[in-house]
Amino acid sequence: MAAFATPPVAVYSPALRSLQATVADSFALVMEARTGVPAKTAFDVASLLKLSADELAALLHTTTKTLRAYREGKKRLGPAASEQILKLLALARLGEESFGALPAFRRWLDKPAYGLDNQPPLALLETSGGIDLVAAEVARIAYGDFA
Repeated sequence: MAAFATPPVAVYSPALRSLQATVADSFALVMEARTGVPAKTAFDVASLLKLSADELAALLHTTTKTLRAYREGKKRLGPAASEQILKLLALARLGEESFGALPAFRRWLDKPAYGLDNQPPLALLETSGGIDLVAAEVARIAYGDFA
């Protein structure tokens, strides 16, 4: 009998691991977003999803220079950007579970998705509502509902 290889599991930084329970609870996510997440957390999530600094800045409607200044100054992001980062972390976890590995999920983010009006999911991640749409599509895929 052949042994099946376990899909690689993403390496979550300690900071991201500590946020896993927070992003699993919508109320806790909102409360955490209100206090703001450290800019470093945004870069950790970007690294997890293989987003460049420019892609991260575009998703957060800011500049890479501003994000780097916040990270170097150990500053926290505002509530809206923090919510986006926390939702992206939750989406990464869902994508990893649904696609078996983050690299497969990342490839899917770049391709037009039928259930998202043939938009590449990555393009929708610049708003909280867009993240919700992508998460719903990932959930449909996980349960085999492609219609």
